[in-house]
Amino acid sequence: MTVQPVPEGYPRVTPYLCVDGAAAAIDFYVSVLGARERMRMSAPEGRIGHAELELGNSLVMLADEHPEMDFRSPAAVGGTPVTLHVYVEDVDAVFAEALARGATELRPVRDEFYGDRTGQFQDPFGHRWNVASHIEDVQPDEMRKRSEEAMRSAENGG
Repeated sequence: MTVQPVPEGYPRVTPYLCVDGAAAAIDFYVSVLGARERMRMSAPEGRIGHAELELGNSLVMLADEHPEMDFRSPAAVGGTPVTLHVYVEDVDAVFAEALARGATELRPVRDEFYGDRTGQFQDPFGHRWNVASHIEDVQPDEMRKRSEEAMRSAENGG
């Protein structure tokens, strides 16, 4: 039997989140992002050693913080430089639910020049999420014009 180097059902790139409070984070991601828990493995002291969540055709792995293994959450290291981008059916509803469940708004939901309606929040566990719904297919020439206008506007403080 031949073993596949990339297991079936696993994408090539999968974010792996370290969370201080993985069980609560799983509940948050299920409620807010519509994730489906695929598996959970227990660790000593009631911690989660490994869990997998499906978000559409994507996968997110996560586990509780294990400082003894140098596996630390964003709060333990002063924040995160990473933002996870997730397309959802209704960005406004998802964003509102995230805030209602303790997320912090980083950038309000708005229509963007590239055809997405998007907003950004930090979840209660320190991870940053960009949520978006695609609302318009923008042709290449129009995208170039809009991009140039957005850059000019940004340079002028707007």
